[in-house]
Amino acid sequence: MVMLNFGVATWWLLRPGPSSPPAWLQPDDVPRLQLLGETSADGAASGNVAAPAPAGEPEAMPTAVPAAATGDHANGPSAGSGTPAVVAAPQQVADAAASTQGVAELRCFSFGPFADASPVAAARGLLQPLGAARMRVRDQVEAPRGWRVAMAPQADRAAADALAAKIRAAGFDDLLVVPGGEEANGIALGRYGSEAAARRRESALRAAGFPALAQPVGDAGTRHWLDVAAGPGFDAEAARRAAGAAQARDIGCAGIVDATTAG
Repeated sequence: MVMLNFGVATWWLLRPGPSSPPAWLQPDDVPRLQLLGETSADGAASGNVAAPAPAGEPEAMPTAVPAAATGDHANGPSAGSGTPAVVAAPQQVADAAASTQGVAELRCFSFGPFADASPVAAARGLLQPLGAARMRVRDQVEAPRGWRVAMAPQADRAAADALAAKIRAAGFDDLLVVPGGEEANGIALGRYGSEAAARRRESALRAAGFPALAQPVGDAGTRHWLDVAAGPGFDAEAARRAAGAAQARDIGCAGIVDATTAG
């Protein structure tokens, strides 16, 4: 029994290993399966392998696939998106950048006020050699400081007092006989902040038979300003003196650039 066990153990330890199964060979008439991204031995993508032409017909030449259709172009739309890429022309980009830079470097001022168009035209001619790049004339309507209602001066103080008594008797209490000056012996019938209020007072007095007159207080009219856009080296104070303007105000450039460009 001992010898039998020894013999079995020796055989178990010295037995040969299991033989490997024979390699499987694919029959020649069976096509081999390929993955979509798998390449064949000659380096061509499996999806681009052309099918063999039928017997008796010439082989078709391979068709090159445009780069745009493969999605390999940088920063472009993906293949099949249907949206063409819009690329600005280099000259348009350069012009836009130059225009933006030029506007950013401009400084703008308003010179004036001028009473009429003649000094404005003279100022335009004087400021252009000093560096004014763009100019426009702007008209500003200035309103009076207020309105007053009055009647013309009378012959003397006695006549003025008699007229004032008649006006009070008609129900108008807000009045004053002017004691002196250019309008001495005149009748002041009130001062108002708006023209509408002064006109109402004038109408009421005239309806009662008194020839009152509504008049503006202070200058009322149109003043002219010359708006100028210039480079960083433009001396606004020297330009103000040359143009004969009383003021030189800093203003924004957007309105001047838009107006001169449109014109």
